[in-house]
Order: sequence, then structure tokens, then C-alpha cells
Amino acid sequence: MWPIVAILALPLIEIALFIVVGGAIGLWPTLGLVVAGTVAGAAILRGRGVGMVLDMRRSLDRGEDPAAALVQGALAVLAGLMLLVPGFLTDAIGLALLLPPVQAAITARLRAAGVSRGGHPGHDPTVIDGTWHEVRDTAPPPDRQAPSGWTRH
Repeated sequence: MWPIVAILALPLIEIALFIVVGGAIGLWPTLGLVVAGTVAGAAILRGRGVGMVLDMRRSLDRGEDPAAALVQGALAVLAGLMLLVPGFLTDAIGLALLLPPVQAAITARLRAAGVSRGGHPGHDPTVIDGTWHEVRDTAPPPDRQAPSGWTRH
């Protein structure tokens, strides 16, 4: 229910902010801010795609868990998408997602929830859970081959 309300409320909030900001600074500066946010979002999206892969590779080369680099890269990409959407609320959220303290807080929360560990909270990463079944070798011994059906002896 809440996501639907948020999706419906977001355009109304953005329109209200356009009116307030436009009234305070004027039409052209308002449009300039919107265009600048869109350009910044496109630049972040373009740069972080490659940067995220390089950060993960560096983490793996150092023997570290690449989950933090992945989460920070994903947050930067999300910030770029938020900046790409025209509006002041989405731009504010996008800029907040670029701040290292915000990224650290979100990473810590995801880690506490078990998202970056690959399991649920309390999951022991040294235990590999799985199922098995025994496969018995049903082939005859090599010295006693069964007739193949192609020859008649």
C-alpha cells in the first residue's frame, strides 16, 4: 500500500517544489537547476558503471569482501537515476545517496539484514547447506562387459 501512495505522491510533491523554487528564484534558474541535475545524473551513471566493476575487482584482489563495493556502486547508480529524474525531491535524495556517511549507514543496515552476507541474519558463512543423494555405479566390471546388442555371440 505504501509504495503505491509514494508513487502517487511523488509527482505532486515535485510539482509543489517546482512552484515554490520557481517562485523564489525564477523560471530560468529553476530550469537550469533541473537541467544541471539531469546532466549530473547522466555523468554519474556513465562513470559508476565502470567504476563499480573496478572497485569490486580491487576488493577481490585485496582478498576483501566485494559486497561493500557492490552496495556503494549500486547506491551511486541509484543516485544517478534519482538525479536523472527531473525534480527537486529526487535530486535531494540522489545527492544524499552520494554522501559517504549515508552510504555507510545503508551498507551497515544491509549487512545487518544479511543481504551482503548471502544469507539470513545469524547465517554462518562457513556452513554450506545443500542436499545430496548417493549414486551407485551400475556399470558391469570391465572384464565382464554385457553384450551391446550389436553383436551376437
